[in-house]
This record gives sequence, C-alpha cells and structure tokens, in this order.
Amino acid sequence: MDGVQTNAMSQADRLESGILSVASEEVSLATAEELTYQHFGIGGTASRLTSERDQNFKIASDDGREYALRITNHAEDPSVNDLQVSALQHIEQVDPLIPVPRVFPALNGQSHLRLPFEEGRLRAVRLLSYLPGMPLNTVERTPRHRTELGSHLAKLDLALKDFSHHAAGHVLAWDIQHASSVRPLVDGIADPERRELVGSFLASFEARAKPVLPTLRAQVIHNDLNFYNVLVDPNEKERLVGILDFGDMVFSPLVVDVAVGASYHMNTADDPWDAVAEFVSTYNAVSPLERREVDLLYDLIAARFVVTVAITGWRAERHPENSTYILKNNAAAWRGLAHLSTLSRDIAQRRLRMACNME
Repeated sequence: MDGVQTNAMSQADRLESGILSVASEEVSLATAEELTYQHFGIGGTASRLTSERDQNFKIASDDGREYALRITNHAEDPSVNDLQVSALQHIEQVDPLIPVPRVFPALNGQSHLRLPFEEGRLRAVRLLSYLPGMPLNTVERTPRHRTELGSHLAKLDLALKDFSHHAAGHVLAWDIQHASSVRPLVDGIADPERRELVGSFLASFEARAKPVLPTLRAQVIHNDLNFYNVLVDPNEKERLVGILDFGDMVFSPLVVDVAVGASYHMNTADDPWDAVAEFVSTYNAVSPLERREVDLLYDLIAARFVVTVAITGWRAERHPENSTYILKNNAAAWRGLAHLSTLSRDIAQRRLRMACNME
C-alpha cells in the first residue's frame, strides 16, 4: 500500500512541477512585433491568439501577408519544440496537400530560435504561416465534418508514419496511454458522484486497455484534433482547410489519435456513438485499423474524457485568469462520460466493428 501511495505522490509531483502547472508569462504585442522584425525580417502588427500554455500572436505584415508567431512556455523542453517544427517540415515534404502551417526560417536560417525573455529565461520562438479560415468550434457541426476530420486525420497519420525524432517519446500528461498519471487529480474531484464515475472509467482503462497498448503499432501522432484546432472554409463551412496546434504531439499507439479525434464528435449527433462510428469508419476507409484497435476505442475515448476533466479542472483552479480557455472542452467531456456510462462496452464494440465492415 505504501508503494501505491508513493507512486501516486510522485505522479502528482510530476504534474505539479511540469509544464502544465507553469503559467505562460505574458509577452507584449510590442515585443512580438520587435522579435518578428529583428529575427525574421518582417515588419507588421501583432494581435494576440489564445493558448493554454504558450504565447501566440497573429502578425499582419506590412506587405499584406499573415503569419503566426509562437513563443513557448519557458518550462517546455527545447527538444519538444524541435519535434513539432521537424514534424511540420516532414508533413510538407511527404504530403504537401495536408493543410498544416508552414515553417518560416529566421534570418540566420534556423527553423526556430531560443531567445532570452524575463529573468533571462530561454523560450523557443518560431514563425509559421497563418492559415485563413473559421475555427470549427464556431460553426454548427454536421456529418460532413465527421468524414472530413476522419479522412484528414488518417492522411496526417499516414504522412507521419515514418517520421522519427529523438524527443518523440517524451512523457505528456495529455497522452492517454499515461492516463493513470492523473489519478491524484481524480482523487481531488470534489463531487463524490463525479469522482466515482471518473474513477470507475480510469480503473476500467487500467484493466482493459493499458496492458494491451504496448503491443499495438505506435508512431508520432497529432494527439489533439479538437474543433478549436481545425479550420473550415468561411464560404464552404463543411470543407476543412486547416489543422493547427501540434503542441501535444507525441509517440503513442496509433489508435490513441483515433480515440482523441473521435471523442470530440460524441456531442454532435442525437446518437453520440453513431457520430463516433462515422468518424472511425471514415478513418478506417483511408487507413485501415486492426480489429483489436477498434475494440479498444470505447475505453480509450473514456480515458480521454477522464484526462480532460481531471487536468482542465485542476489547471483552471491554479490559473483562474485563463480558466475560460482551459475549460473549453470540460463540459463536453463530462457529457461524454455520462453517455458512456449508459452504453454497454460490448454493444459499442460491435457497432464500431460493423461500421468498419469487420463483422
């Protein structure tokens, strides 16, 4: 028992001391403009973009072009930033039709920089293309969106299939293969019924999915295809034109990416699992899944909801100034868990197999 308690404490300590516990120190608009001109040779006007843990800016250049300047949290490992930049460059080379940001090198030729900020702390700085479009979370979702996202995620995963990087194996709390790391946060949920609900799904993940995950095919994945990270055409709102935010990229079982993407569709249809099945079947049509991967999706989607409610609730308490952004997916995750609690795992698995023509 002492070993279990010690392990739980060490997990809590890692969360407390990691990047998720560190607020991003604000960078002024003037500083963003100065950095863009000094290091990238681009003059323009900066406006602030939202972020959970970094500082992001839209740069409207003097010549009419638009860019995205990203200044990472000082607590982020520099090699993780290099992972994200390298992945974007790899995707551009392998499948340039995938709508992801392009990397613009600095004047010294480097794809990203390490620059000193407050108190001399070094932070990574990179300049990307600013993708035009409407965030998917601002438009009414339709079945077409599910097929667009399913097929685009499959193509993105195929493009990343042979990508490797020395930092890809970094441990990330948002990576649901490590869902057990949020158990100390689950124990801190105040509402006893909600705490019991989350705890039961986490225990099910640990019993059914966690032992199997190491045996599945794995690769670098996007790991966060939520509606805030997807852009659609303003004139054709069912057409996807941009995939953003590679900040949660990690090496993990491929099916984790499918589970994360599918989880966001459970609130877009009268029958939430129908929406999941449509997304998964579209992905499977482009990049076939294995039966045992499909059979894990129920528990993996539940684990994503567990991680979401645990981390966002915990972070919102520590960073109330950014709580609106932090909690943007919290309510939907609670609704997802409530629905899954009424859905038999066996029935859910069967419906996904049928959608993927596996039975």
